[in-house]
Amino acid sequence: MLAHITISNYTIVSELDMAFSPGMTVITGETGAGKSIMLDALGLCLGDRADPKSVRHGSERAEITASFDIAAIPQAISWLKDRDLHTGDECLLRRVVTTDGRSRAYINGSLSTLQDCAELGAMLIDIHSQHAHQSLLRKPMQRDLLDAYAGHRALTRAVEQHASDWLRKRRELELLAGSRDEHTSRMQLLAYQVEELDTLNLQENELGELEQEQVLLGNAEDILVAANRALELCEQQESGTHQALKLLDESVHATRTAASARELLDSAAIALNEAHGEIQQHIDSVQVNPERLAEVEKRLESIYDVARKHRVLPEQLPALHLALQEELQGLEDGGQRLSQLEQEMAELARQYASDAAELGKKRQLAAKKLVKNTSAVLASLAMEGCEFEIALTPLKSTDPHPHGSEEVEFLISTNPGAPPRPLGKIASGGELSRISLAIGVVTANTATAPSMVFDEVDVGIGGAVAEVVGKLLQTLAQRAQVLCVTHLAQVAAQGTHHLQVSKTSGGKSVETRLCQLDTEEKVQEIARMLGGVKITEQTLAHAREMLES
Repeated sequence: MLAHITISNYTIVSELDMAFSPGMTVITGETGAGKSIMLDALGLCLGDRADPKSVRHGSERAEITASFDIAAIPQAISWLKDRDLHTGDECLLRRVVTTDGRSRAYINGSLSTLQDCAELGAMLIDIHSQHAHQSLLRKPMQRDLLDAYAGHRALTRAVEQHASDWLRKRRELELLAGSRDEHTSRMQLLAYQVEELDTLNLQENELGELEQEQVLLGNAEDILVAANRALELCEQQESGTHQALKLLDESVHATRTAASARELLDSAAIALNEAHGEIQQHIDSVQVNPERLAEVEKRLESIYDVARKHRVLPEQLPALHLALQEELQGLEDGGQRLSQLEQEMAELARQYASDAAELGKKRQLAAKKLVKNTSAVLASLAMEGCEFEIALTPLKSTDPHPHGSEEVEFLISTNPGAPPRPLGKIASGGELSRISLAIGVVTANTATAPSMVFDEVDVGIGGAVAEVVGKLLQTLAQRAQVLCVTHLAQVAAQGTHHLQVSKTSGGKSVETRLCQLDTEEKVQEIARMLGGVKITEQTLAHAREMLES
């Protein structure tokens, strides 16, 4: 989830530092106060294009840092680990924009591309607005959402595996059946790569042992200093224990408690003596050995270099070695391998066809259910005339495809009589937000978005519908962090946490601030949203009633 955001010198914000909590957080404020500035700044961390004009007047650069708790987001953790960017349960996305048009993006302190920021950001937060971070507009996301809703993850994985294996074997078959030059060239490359890995001769568990030894050797002096100090303290304590035993001589101190104390001191003396011996053995085992350290580091460097060359993690080298050996052996087998590949591909195609057909049937059933339930929620959101459909279009190619035999696309018609078309071509920003909200609520038990932002979700609605929107957002917040920018009191009253945006003028500058409201401040803000500038006792009472209901 989004844990924290820091904004510096961005548009009319000089400094903003805000922590976020689980549940539903509403963001309110006067028109023009800058409620969407935080979302725009967050968008920069997620890979949006930067505008030098967004730097606050009088400043040289704007800086935004967003902190996410990724402990419960395994796909993000895996993504970061694959790129050597994982630093723990906290993930930092940082963006710097200068007035001269330069822009830099960072992931956990490492300079990164905007594409990487966008790719990672899609796993961390889903922004439902008129901006580009609307994952619902992407057909792959629509397909994944439908499959998750249907609950056939095992079947989708099986289809993907069959197709991937089939495609891999087809590439091998094409290579074997291709020109002699290509065949020879590939064999030469594989022979070189296998020989290189043979020479490296990475043994099982060697990498971990080397890295452990590197740490031990690299810190040997500090380890010895600490261990010797510990040895001295043990000796001091042991001496003190013996002195205490003498002072509690049983001929003088003949009580039961004194006897118990002597037994404890005896045990302590024995334990200290044993600890002294263990520490001494530890000291004896640690050696300051620059030559061995150099050898270890050289060996590790060789392993890392080969891993980088093959674009794999060091621990993946043994598996790569085996795979390359198998491919080389296959090429060397020639015609025999060709016949074998054809048989294997035929079997994979059969398995794929069976599982893909089953997947298509399940998608059809799930699509009908999702459309029905989503349409019911849309009706409660003042979109009774909205027609929602899920199109399953067979792929033109009959070859196995990792995502099945059909393309999934969400279609919508917001005007009666008009044919449904793709979401991004029909729905307005407010409509799209409500559609996303409806789908999000229906799929709440299966969706994976850890954080959701709704901007202008209540555009064009009011009264009872606004209250429904608020309750739906609150329902969604039971399984995901929800942030909602709103101008409706009915929605704001449903928030677990309430942030107020305000704009102040100080001489020649304008400043936007964001603050967390307490209970009484919530009442005042809800009352303002209900009654405008003049707030009456009746308005305040109504606000309290809304917050308590």
